[in-house]
Amino acid sequence: MKIGFIGSGNMGGAIIGGIVSSGLAPGGNIIVSDKNDSTLKRIHDRYSAEVTTDNKAAAEKADILFLCVKPNVIAEVMKEINSFVKQSTTVVSIAAGISLAKLEEGLGNDKKIVRVMPNTPALVGEAMSAVCANKPGAEGLKEVTEILESFGKCEVVSEGLMDTVTAVSGSSPAYVFMMIEAMADAAVQGGMTRESAYKFAAQAVLGSAKMVLETGKHPGELKDMVCSPKGTTIDAVAKLEELGFRSSIIEAMAVCRDKSSSMA
Repeated sequence: MKIGFIGSGNMGGAIIGGIVSSGLAPGGNIIVSDKNDSTLKRIHDRYSAEVTTDNKAAAEKADILFLCVKPNVIAEVMKEINSFVKQSTTVVSIAAGISLAKLEEGLGNDKKIVRVMPNTPALVGEAMSAVCANKPGAEGLKEVTEILESFGKCEVVSEGLMDTVTAVSGSSPAYVFMMIEAMADAAVQGGMTRESAYKFAAQAVLGSAKMVLETGKHPGELKDMVCSPKGTTIDAVAKLEELGFRSSIIEAMAVCRDKSSSMA
């Protein structure tokens, strides 16, 4: 099986790394197309993948083809490669907000098309990816989920949820990074070094997320476990509520979801 990539930025590179490191396929079974020669050299040197600047060549050879390009250029890329994609190929798009209908319009509704929303923690093997397909029973969907699970977790969802997925996991690393930065700023204000502040804040977020995933307890219950009567934490929680912490997150996610929906 030949796995092709058009575009090899951060997300494309993370997917390639997951495939090779997990043993799903050797680098020699991967072909990558990109306009940046230095990027291609890095990919070839690291994974021994076949590289090219010709998108059509990658499309023609691939059994599974990942379109790892931005939403504003995907229509142009699909027009370029359309006649070179084999009937048996599964095409995977990671472009945010681009619907299956729009992908079918660019590639043909006879093609097997999978829409994926991964996130940047793929770079450290901890992605959360959502998947939907225009032909849900197709064998290609199973192969794509196996690839995605090589660098994190993956769930098949209905396409109607993809805009919500964009808000809750696709874009949310940015919200979490902002929170970590703010926590670290406060720690520095309290006398901690910047290096230590980021370590303490980031590890606290990592551990808290792991507790949600592994204990099965409701986040509210886990929060209550930290809040002692008349203690420091409940005062901090009260201040966060006063300042609209939770409502600001909910409203930000709604804006994100609506923007994703408008792009379809």
